[in-house]
Formats: sequence, C-alpha cells, structure tokens
Amino acid sequence: MESMGKKKPRPRRSFTPEFKAEIVELCRRGDRSVGQIAKDFDLTETAVRLWVSQAETDAGERYGLTSSEREELATLRRENRRLREDVEVLKRATAFFAKETR
Repeated sequence: MESMGKKKPRPRRSFTPEFKAEIVELCRRGDRSVGQIAKDFDLTETAVRLWVSQAETDAGERYGLTSSEREELATLRRENRRLREDVEVLKRATAFFAKETR
C-alpha cells in the first residue's frame, strides 16, 4: 500500500544541443503537442517546454537571458564566489599576523 502513488525519481540525464534543437524543431512544426513529443521521446514535458522557451529567447523572440549570457553569468558567479573566499582567507591571515606582532 505504501508504494501506491509514489514514483521513483528519474535519474538526471544530459542531452546534446543537437538533440534539444531537434526536439524544439518538432515542437515548432506543430504536428504534435509538446506533451506528445515529450512522451514519444521519454522526456518530461517541463524540460521540453524549457528548451522551447530558451530557443525562443536565443532567437530573440522572447525576453530573457540567452544561453551564452546564462553561461557567462554562471562563470562570473563562480569566480565571484572564489574571490570572496580568497578575501576571507586573507582577512583571517591578517588578523592572525596582527595578533602575533603584538
């Protein structure tokens, strides 16, 4: 009785940009619904809708961050986090050496 209604989480998969572009193209043709395409390719409907939305943003049809802008933002955030950690280490070292010289 416990297992009724509970689904196992699907393992995280990654897809090539070419595959995503092919799925987006199928959605744009309009032959089948997004839900049907997702089902046919064993994908989640949410993922397919996100791919379509991102493709529209990249093409300038929708407002938002393009894929390259998202990539740059992620890189800058990683670098910013690393630099903040470096500054924190330097603050601790400065405090340690200031204590030692007294």
